[in-house]
Amino acid sequence: ERAVTIALATAIQESGLRNIEHGDRDSLGLFQQRPSQGWGTEEQIMDPTYSAGIFYAHLAKVPDYAGLPLTVAAQKVQRSGFPEAYAKHEPDAELLAAALTGQAAATLTCDGRFDTRATATGPDAVRAALVRDFGRDALQETGAEVGGTPVPSPTPSPSVTATASGRTVNVPVPLGARRDASGRGEQQRGWQLAQWAVANSAVLHIQRVTYAGQVWTSDEGSWQPVRSDGAGGAERSVGVVRIVTGQ
Repeated sequence: ERAVTIALATAIQESGLRNIEHGDRDSLGLFQQRPSQGWGTEEQIMDPTYSAGIFYAHLAKVPDYAGLPLTVAAQKVQRSGFPEAYAKHEPDAELLAAALTGQAAATLTCDGRFDTRATATGPDAVRAALVRDFGRDALQETGAEVGGTPVPSPTPSPSVTATASGRTVNVPVPLGARRDASGRGEQQRGWQLAQWAVANSAVLHIQRVTYAGQVWTSDEGSWQPVRSDGAGGAERSVGVVRIVTGQ
């Protein structure tokens, strides 16, 4: 979580969390990384997954980065001319990191506007995005079909299993994430998945996300308790995240 906080504060300062195609000299992307300084090609740096990954790779080489002041840790990676500027973004970065890593429940919200430029939406797009962000075993289940496409058999010990029915993708939360009898570890993983879905709702045209008795809808834009008159036990379960798409 500390690494995520450092990365978010850095990207907020460098680009305002926008994947921009310009910057000082040849700086590009979320972290304003420079091809001429060995950060990768222009195409690689403009891929948010790559740019975040290489930031974390450099951060991991900083001794005791988690124990350092955020400005110091970020500066050892970025070598900015204004390292003190990262500090003012630490509170916002901590809040975002807590939500995106599942430490904080039902906190990440979205105004629910769909991105009309999105080229891939619906259950298949959700499945593909889950694989992109959580790994190739993120949703594999033997014999399952999504959009008429059979899902292949999983490799050993899949981390998450997803099935779909119509516009709904059900993503079970792995029991292996549980840390204690309270299930807090399991719920952290569940909230990580649920709030990932909210964060991607605009581009994937996600209308509804339900987990652990809480529901987010594109109409409301915020998390609300599941209404007792319209929800089954699955929507109160900590064992499955339910994602409903707009098509």
